Amino acid sequence: MTRVPTFEELFRSSRESAVHLEMRDAYMKSDPAYVDWQKGIRLDPAERWADWHSIVSEAVGRGVAVRRARIVSEPVSRYIRFEHEVTDGLNIAAGEIVRWLPRNRAGGVALPANDFWLFDGSLLLVNHFDGEGEMLPSTVSEDPQEIKLCADAFLAVWGRGVAHADYRPA
Repeated sequence: MTRVPTFEELFRSSRESAVHLEMRDAYMKSDPAYVDWQKGIRLDPAERWADWHSIVSEAVGRGVAVRRARIVSEPVSRYIRFEHEVTDGLNIAAGEIVRWLPRNRAGGVALPANDFWLFDGSLLLVNHFDGEGEMLPSTVSEDPQEIKLCADAFLAVWGRGVAHADYRPA
């Protein structure tokens, strides 16, 4: 079995780009940050996700373009409201560029079955989740056909997406 590199290893080894496509309406509902948010506890993303912020901001500081596209159903789920609310303090603050695409505008785009990260257009980290949105082990691929599908899907979603600053969850 191939060892899956950690996010830190992947970000540290990337030189040009790291793109992420998210297509689920809920993730890891057991996440303590999400649980706290549901209880009305105010979150400080810089504190709560300091490791993530450090990894991403270091890559961005080296010139790596980090982009994230999210396909979401509307009206959005509570989890997507949570994600939208923390995006400024978490993703944008770390240097990511984020776009949102309402699912009803994604018709005609060939999408892979799973969320993914694509590093430098050549290494694919495929994210797997169970039916409740809990994370399962990720896999890596360097298969050119799979990479092309994912790269094309990301570019199509990115081109149709709405910048985070302009997206208002319905």
